Amino acid sequence: MIFRRLLLHPQRLSNSSIFYRRFLTDVNLVKNLSSPSKDYDALIIVATELDQIKEYVHNSVTKDLQKFSQLNKKFNKELTLMINDNVPGKRLIYTPTGKIHRDYDDVRRFTDAASAGMKKALSLGAKAPLIASFGSKQYQQAHLVSLLSALDTTYVPLQVREDKPEKKNKVERLGVFIGQPSLDNNYNEKLINYARAIEMGRVVARDIGGADPERMAPPRVAEYVQDLFNKSSDVKINIIKDKNEFENNFPLFAAVNRAANNIDRHQGRLIFLEYQGQGEIDSTLLLVGKGVTYDTGGLDIKTGGAMTSMSYDKCGAANVAGFFKILSELKPKQFKAIGVMAVARNNCGEESYATDEILKSRAGVRIRVGNTDAEGRLVIADPLCYMKELAVKEVNPQLFTMATLTGHVVRSYGDNYTAVMDNGPARANRIAQKLQTLGEEIGDPFEISTIRREDFDFINDKSEVTDLLQCNRRPSNATDRGHQYPAAFLARASGLDKHGCDSEKPLNYTHLDIAGSAGKLPNMPTARPIPALCQMFIADRVL
Repeated sequence: MIFRRLLLHPQRLSNSSIFYRRFLTDVNLVKNLSSPSKDYDALIIVATELDQIKEYVHNSVTKDLQKFSQLNKKFNKELTLMINDNVPGKRLIYTPTGKIHRDYDDVRRFTDAASAGMKKALSLGAKAPLIASFGSKQYQQAHLVSLLSALDTTYVPLQVREDKPEKKNKVERLGVFIGQPSLDNNYNEKLINYARAIEMGRVVARDIGGADPERMAPPRVAEYVQDLFNKSSDVKINIIKDKNEFENNFPLFAAVNRAANNIDRHQGRLIFLEYQGQGEIDSTLLLVGKGVTYDTGGLDIKTGGAMTSMSYDKCGAANVAGFFKILSELKPKQFKAIGVMAVARNNCGEESYATDEILKSRAGVRIRVGNTDAEGRLVIADPLCYMKELAVKEVNPQLFTMATLTGHVVRSYGDNYTAVMDNGPARANRIAQKLQTLGEEIGDPFEISTIRREDFDFINDKSEVTDLLQCNRRPSNATDRGHQYPAAFLARASGLDKHGCDSEKPLNYTHLDIAGSAGKLPNMPTARPIPALCQMFIADRVL
């Protein structure tokens, strides 16, 4: 069992990486808006219309905003900034959602409004803003969405925190007012704690995913993760770095890692995480994340500036670490999770794996390499096989892979959507549909794709020598079904195809292609779809 072998690393991160844990303990519920508070220095109101706020704010606030609305015909479409003596810091920011009932509107109207309000407050110099969310009956999670959006604007990149300590924080505290009564007196407190934990996880994901390829080279990813969970009794961690173990137990991963293995600071790591909540386990999540810290394309090298943003090719693994950070904070009961961060660098050099090379996977499947720039599926296929071996012994297992895998998914769905694909058992249980519904509610949207017989036909190698073709010679975005057939490859290469609907032990497996939704330079990673995964596996256990 891999978790028996714990390899420790002596190096630790600087205290600047701990900052967010401190700040995020100072997000507090405010129960009264009618008088100014000395604890805060700006009031941000997120609402769909002025009538929502009347009974909660000082009457001068409503009166001033109503007067201004008569002078500005775009009042309900754009942010309003005013001076008012009866709000914290005299800074009043009204940020409307605009219309929310049209066919194409969704809960992200609240994301946009909260983000705009927070950015304005920060630009004015506010260090302790108070955000007031008034939600909507149509969008049940609007308060949570607004709060997550507000927290998102406070993120400071890891390398800024480390290199420029004077800029390590944007805010000192955040107040939250929720303008909606709750039957549970403690619900709003629990909601804030839940949002705070999600943001802690997103900070981890952005730190790892967004740092440059040297700051988050594989060994340093391992150091960061170990530092993160070093004092946690809830998350077990094991790090494999031995070349022989890669070659014997994770040969596809070893092939990609080969060119980087001679450079100490680029050597690959497999990072295993495990969480087990209190009580009798009723559900198990097994999560594999692609963590290619930099993708040169290998011998099929990327040209024409196509390497830009390839340091974000590690966002799948970064999200795995982020999700486990959330588990360590919220400690959901009767829930178990096992994660693998497959962290490697796809270098180009004399030791690189090559097109036409024949590899044998952990599952015993013989694979012909078609393109070294399709390294991601090789990096995660063997860890997925390992997880499959664990899953058959777990309670109610659900397997996921999460990867910035194809350009085709961006061409198909654009930059803002995660593609979700189920195998047969997962499709029968409507996992993709459930995830899409939950994501829609929280502003973390998905598009559902289907793995079909043509995808399995495509990866069948036409020679007598091997079983599978890893990839064709064309880019995925120029290939029919360019993001669906890699999911079929993962199922075949890992042996999960032996656990379909027709098997004695069917296993739910869902692949998430986050190449579009993960983000790209110059913006920071989005840490999606962490919020949707939290809604699916954690929310009902802690709210």
